[in-house]
Amino acid sequence: MEYATVAPALVLVLVTTVILAVGKMGLFSKKWDPRGQHCFVTGGSSGTGLALALLLVKRGAHVSIVARNEGKLQKAIAELEGQRQSAEQIIKSYSFAVDSEAGSAAALQAASEAHGGRCPDAFFLCAGASRPSFWIDQNEESMRKDMDSSYGAQAFTALAATKEMVKQGVKGKVVFVSSVLGYFSIVGYSTYSPGKFALRGLAEALQSELILYGIDVHIVFPGTIYTPGYETENLTKPKVTLKIEESDSGSTPEYVADAIFKGVQKGKFHITVDFLGHIFRASSAGSSPRNSYLSDMFFALIGYVRGFGVSLRCRSDTVQIALPIWRLTVDSTVRAHRVEHEDYLRQRGYTGAK
Repeated sequence: MEYATVAPALVLVLVTTVILAVGKMGLFSKKWDPRGQHCFVTGGSSGTGLALALLLVKRGAHVSIVARNEGKLQKAIAELEGQRQSAEQIIKSYSFAVDSEAGSAAALQAASEAHGGRCPDAFFLCAGASRPSFWIDQNEESMRKDMDSSYGAQAFTALAATKEMVKQGVKGKVVFVSSVLGYFSIVGYSTYSPGKFALRGLAEALQSELILYGIDVHIVFPGTIYTPGYETENLTKPKVTLKIEESDSGSTPEYVADAIFKGVQKGKFHITVDFLGHIFRASSAGSSPRNSYLSDMFFALIGYVRGFGVSLRCRSDTVQIALPIWRLTVDSTVRAHRVEHEDYLRQRGYTGAK
């Protein structure tokens, strides 16, 4: 092929890449404003869900929070009322289990009644729980329960929401909250990570399909969040998992809620909230819509640096930036736990005499 033919093609590719990159930076798009919109938040009585609901109320949105525990919901409503920006804001709570289509549909119907039957404009799906333990400790009941809480609690709400949005012609948003453990997994999360991986698969499919109806889809991949739920999961978390996570500084619910809001506001599909999350996102994005082609190339390059262990100081924790090397350190920690784990197996009656 002649140079005269190649050069214009290369220029066209470069120009297109720059245009796409700039567009993804949000310079050509209007930021989402929740003021006056009805936002529906599952898992909204505590943790990230409550922090997100508070943020949305401060931004002038009508907010409906959904959770199981009525006592926690009432405390949450008191906090939300304290952040009210106007008398016109409708702030309500609803006690429903959303790990079934029927429960999700009932919660949605109840929340819509306060708005004349119109369904919410934006759904923030924060419901879920983690119960880390060894795979060998699982049974069919625990596996189904964890899949219901890590996947079903969001998938069924998304199903009910989408049906009603399409029926009413509402062009809104559906925001899933997965986990950085939806990009990779380690010992202790055998019944949690599958649901978070599944949420990514669902979001990928819906991001494509819901273009038909003008509905935006987003999915969030936070790391450790210091919530009451995190304290509960640490009660059953294997020692080796705690060891692997000991250098993880984690984030507050408020920090994560702010990252979610800004990501949604800018129209990002995959939303990550910290440096390590950005690396995993860029390194495993596949054909997913990119947030920024330029920054993703940077993070992907960092993620696949091989042959040396370089540490980078970021937000008070040290991140070993070469993912293959990082994984080797994780596996090494697991191997070092074998002797202690043999005692665990004997104590539980899995092997040998107690």
